[in-house]
Amino acid sequence: MGKTADLTTVQKMTIDTLKKEGKTQKVIAKEVGCSQSSVSKHINREAKGRKRCGRKECTSKRDKRALERIVKQNRFKNVGEIHKEWTVAGVSASRSTTHRRMQDMGFSCRIPRVKPLLNKRQRQKRLAWAQDKKDWTAAEWSKVMFSDESKFCISFGNQGPRVWRKTGEAQNPRCLKSSVKFPQSVMVWGAMSSAAVGPLCFLRSRVNAAVYQEVLEHLMLPAADQLYGGDDFIFQHDLAPAHSAKSTSTWFKDHGIPLLDWPANSPDLNPIENLWGIVKRKMRDARPNNAEELKATIKATWALITPEECNRLVDSMPRRIAAAIQAKGAATKY
Repeated sequence: MGKTADLTTVQKMTIDTLKKEGKTQKVIAKEVGCSQSSVSKHINREAKGRKRCGRKECTSKRDKRALERIVKQNRFKNVGEIHKEWTVAGVSASRSTTHRRMQDMGFSCRIPRVKPLLNKRQRQKRLAWAQDKKDWTAAEWSKVMFSDESKFCISFGNQGPRVWRKTGEAQNPRCLKSSVKFPQSVMVWGAMSSAAVGPLCFLRSRVNAAVYQEVLEHLMLPAADQLYGGDDFIFQHDLAPAHSAKSTSTWFKDHGIPLLDWPANSPDLNPIENLWGIVKRKMRDARPNNAEELKATIKATWALITPEECNRLVDSMPRRIAAAIQAKGAATKY
């Protein structure tokens, strides 16, 4: 006896006729010459207007629209808070039902992406900077030494509140967490070029101009020799107070090192920010017990960064510039 797909047109028509006559599936199968399961599947497939099995939903379309409005009003609320508001709106549903309805709508609980908070003037300056650099080639960007400070914590578990968003909404402004410049009590300074990474410096005190110039003298200059040899290069750093201090500018002039002009609050344009992210992701499973173990883990992970990773990040600069122009100076996905 064949499967449902093997039934001939004549057999299917015969099944339909016998079904209308009120014959049982067992009798129909015997008369048609096929299995009872084939008859059952054919009848179910052809049936129209069948009532849905299972318990009827306790929420209406109107209730679902109300729930979606509540979620979109503040995407950083947890399920309990959303459920409470939905209940106040007159909907009788459990917390688990609330969660299921949100999932049915396509909402997922995700860690929000972080983007710098930019005012109108900063966006205008970023756009002007990007337009000025739009014709730079990858070869020109390879002459730039990118630098930055980053904070590493012993605990990687606390990543802040999560956000409810649907697929494709990662860049939705309502789903983003604005970042502000972190305090200067940063822990690690590093530098990179398109060829490799330079040495790390662990900062023990607040970074003022004097401390920063010591880092430049004892780490940046050796890193430049390591990465560029005797070739010329351009140094990049952001506009942190220690970086933009007059004494720091004088230090660079005295050493004959040109600086890359840089727009304020623009970590998304700096490839070393992505490098810090790579290091932190590689350290995700590490559980250092104290600061010394954390430093050792950072050093070991930093040493694993390959030249290919550095080259790929620096090669992304033309795309970053294009993205900044397209966004009219607003923060980009990088």
